[in-house]
Amino acid sequence: MPAGAGMYITTMGLVLRETEYKESSRILTVLTSTEGKITVSAKGAKRKGSRIAAAAQLLTLSEMTLFCQKDRYLLSEARTVELFRGLREDVGKLALGSYFGEVLESVSDEDAPNPEVLSLGLNALYALSEGLRHPEIIKAAFELRAAAAAGFEPLMDCCAQCGRETPEAPVLTLSGGTLYCAGCRPQDEFDCLALSRGTLDAMRYILKAPPKRAFSFSVGEGTRRELGRITESYLVTQLGRGFPTLEFYKSLI
Repeated sequence: MPAGAGMYITTMGLVLRETEYKESSRILTVLTSTEGKITVSAKGAKRKGSRIAAAAQLLTLSEMTLFCQKDRYLLSEARTVELFRGLREDVGKLALGSYFGEVLESVSDEDAPNPEVLSLGLNALYALSEGLRHPEIIKAAFELRAAAAAGFEPLMDCCAQCGRETPEAPVLTLSGGTLYCAGCRPQDEFDCLALSRGTLDAMRYILKAPPKRAFSFSVGEGTRRELGRITESYLVTQLGRGFPTLEFYKSLI
């Protein structure tokens, strides 16, 4: 719920989704630093010369002044902080960034601040916009960290059965998020994916790295593809849903 009725608040907000409303306005889903995920009315945002037009764009970070009345937020003023221009110059990057936004919306709770999730989103969008790593590396790291932030961090330290730190022919269970040696895997575990050593090392790095370093690694093309397939499958399985933006992104590559 809003912090108060009939009052103004100022917060940092990242636009995760925008919906056209009437002729000149937009309804925004915004992930904020202090209020969590909220729905914001951006009246007149589509009008020429609107002072809030830039802040009402998808995947834009702004300092927002919001008027709260009853259970509604109205965007009163905004100062754009980051437009992630690199995303707007490349349709593939924009599609992938939109997928990040849809995931952030899925793993965030209404009116419940989660600085870890917001930081993850901003770091991923910045890395993608600036071309700091291959997009598939950024995507994989984002997916695994998003799953962890949502409470679904996989147990990757050792084989859950024998305790071997370097499992023999390692496999990861998608529904349980558990690592096993192929020979230790319980017979009733059917949703398992085999991991190469490179993929296992990359996943361990992603989960243990400081937030701003989670995207700072390199792997070969084969490992990159395997890593991306596994992190995507794991996130989708744990969240129990698909993402239209992901399907659109995959249609472009």
